[in-house]
Amino acid sequence: MDKEKQIIHMDQDAFFVSVELRKNPKLIGKPVIVGGNSDRGVVTSCSYEARKFGVHAAMPGRMAKQLCPQAIFVRGNMDDYSKASHEITEIIADRVPLFEKASIDEHYIDMTGMDKFFGCMKFSSELRQTIIKETGLPISFGLSVNKTVSKIVTNECKPNGEKEIPFPEVRDFLNPLAVHKIPGIGDATLKKLSEMGVRKIQTLAEIPQDLMFKILGQHGLGLWQKANGIDFSPVVPYRERKSIGTQTTFESDSMDISKMKAILSGMVTNLTYELRSQQKLTACITVTIRYSNFETVTQQSRIPYTALDSFLITKAHDLFKKLYAKRMLLRLIGVKLSHLVSGFEQIGLYHTSEEEYDLYQAMDKVRNHYGIESVVKACIVKGPERDENGKVIKYNPRKNKFKNHTEGETENTEERKKSRIRTFINAELGTATKLD
Repeated sequence: MDKEKQIIHMDQDAFFVSVELRKNPKLIGKPVIVGGNSDRGVVTSCSYEARKFGVHAAMPGRMAKQLCPQAIFVRGNMDDYSKASHEITEIIADRVPLFEKASIDEHYIDMTGMDKFFGCMKFSSELRQTIIKETGLPISFGLSVNKTVSKIVTNECKPNGEKEIPFPEVRDFLNPLAVHKIPGIGDATLKKLSEMGVRKIQTLAEIPQDLMFKILGQHGLGLWQKANGIDFSPVVPYRERKSIGTQTTFESDSMDISKMKAILSGMVTNLTYELRSQQKLTACITVTIRYSNFETVTQQSRIPYTALDSFLITKAHDLFKKLYAKRMLLRLIGVKLSHLVSGFEQIGLYHTSEEEYDLYQAMDKVRNHYGIESVVKACIVKGPERDENGKVIKYNPRKNKFKNHTEGETENTEERKKSRIRTFINAELGTATKLD
């Protein structure tokens, strides 16, 4: 471990609630809950006043009301939160040499070597005060030798705090803390550790590495390293213009609107799956069309951070409607999602039911196991064949087998000629992959 590293972790205090308090100062000092107002809603964020009653994020709204009847429920606005996040990111970008935007409300900053010119703790404190002054939003930070320790330090000094843990003090700081304070320990892992009698970080740190690997595999080794204050993960430079997109060129030009919308729906569904797989959210969607005369037009829209199929499909359809102004044949259509950041969807901000979130997770599990095309939108699936009377032709395996033998490779050749969707991931240097 590099003992000279100087890593800052900055995290907003109850970020969504803080933005709501900035909009409505009358809520200051009161138990405020963002989201979860409906019977099936889920708490997205809550003030520290509400947390005193046992309320926490991801809790069912009904339970939150029972624990804290006097709580004030606020309807979330992801657009406001995205704008506030950009404000903070711009302030940090103007003042530090290297930073990583880990999520909508947290940043890692690598100040290694800069202590030769000025004290890192002094600089961090001044940066924090600048953010508070210019945005009116509270923020806390931890300064230590790596990302894991600095994140734990931040969590320990919240709310509205700051703290430095130099290398010689890392083990003394970590040892007495509860093991669930280590980032990356979920409910299942915590249950397993509890069954082993592991309650404190010190206990975990003293378990032999080979035993941790035997019990929890590679994940166990990672947790052992974190418990010992070891983390080699670098601060990844933040690039606002990363994107993921897809486009297709038709075998024959078309002006079938319903077909275009179906294709857009399929494209967006694939892209959102990729986003969720990479634990990313997007804040900008772009739709591109190319007419038969090769005229290409695009239109984009800034949106709240999301990875929801339904929300992005609606946006894609709206943009296509604005773009397709000429009654001409189209030869190409494409979608791009950009301004990506790491993070997870916040339940309840789009009035999306918990069942829909569960559906997305279930579909993603099926795709992970059986492939990306194992679950698709019904609108992009070709309907069953029908006879001249409109009746569905039932599948006959014997007839189908005979037909394949007689037609030989002709049908397969034609199938391969069909348009393929090209998916690409574009960073500063574009790379490309293909999906059938």
